[in-house]
Amino acid sequence: MKKKWFLLYFWNMKYPFSYLVKLQFLGFRFHGWQKQVEVKTIHDIVDKTLHFVFQKEEYKTIGVGRTDAKVSSNTYYINLLTRFEFQKETFLKDFNSNAPADLKAISFRELPEDFNLISAEKVKEYHYYFSFGEKNHPFAAPFMSGLQEDLNIDLMKLGAKLFEGEHYFHKYCTKPSAQTIFKRRIDSCEIVENDLMTASFFPETSYVLKVKGKGFLRYQIRLMMAALFEVGKEQLPLQYIEASLKEDNDRQSLRNVAPGSGLQLFDVDLKI
Repeated sequence: MKKKWFLLYFWNMKYPFSYLVKLQFLGFRFHGWQKQVEVKTIHDIVDKTLHFVFQKEEYKTIGVGRTDAKVSSNTYYINLLTRFEFQKETFLKDFNSNAPADLKAISFRELPEDFNLISAEKVKEYHYYFSFGEKNHPFAAPFMSGLQEDLNIDLMKLGAKLFEGEHYFHKYCTKPSAQTIFKRRIDSCEIVENDLMTASFFPETSYVLKVKGKGFLRYQIRLMMAALFEVGKEQLPLQYIEASLKEDNDRQSLRNVAPGSGLQLFDVDLKI
């Protein structure tokens, strides 16, 4: 508790002005949010855009969480901390004028001094878009995963519901640390026909896995989706998913990971 208070005090002293910026981005050409050496990331492009807006570097940005390579976001929040005041009335227009076409700022507001984006209570809703059967138009690649095998969608719907509730997700995580907490709760999980995201080049019928919860492990949604694909191919029984969520599972993560481009952080319910 003392450490958290000290960090908040340190940031407030160094960056006295704090704002919340809501973003949207298409992740297909990026390697996720977090900055990495020699690859393009969302964090990099956000900071470069802000540099053009402010013409100075006396600011810091903190994201609401990591995203995987090629993952998009309909709702993403950053905490913008600055050492200076600026023209708030024109901020959104200035940011969007300097941002690339696959990044957009939606809203902007001042934050309380003691607000901490990382530890703030939040519920995230992820969507994974997919289709099956005939190969998709190439233009659909940034938005959904297309399997050319037939899938038993009814079995997959039953499998998705098994993830709801509190379970042990050892098998649905990659590279955990010694401190990783595997017991997590999923508030809702379902597969429905996609009527949210449409385009002339999308297949006539597509589906979306909707998952909502407070916290997710690395690759968790994509590993869950991969397991559901195997259920749909009738390569795994529903009993496998049931057993995989128990505390005494073999704790070996699944080998298959669904492609990142089908995944979207759809919404973040952030408590301020």
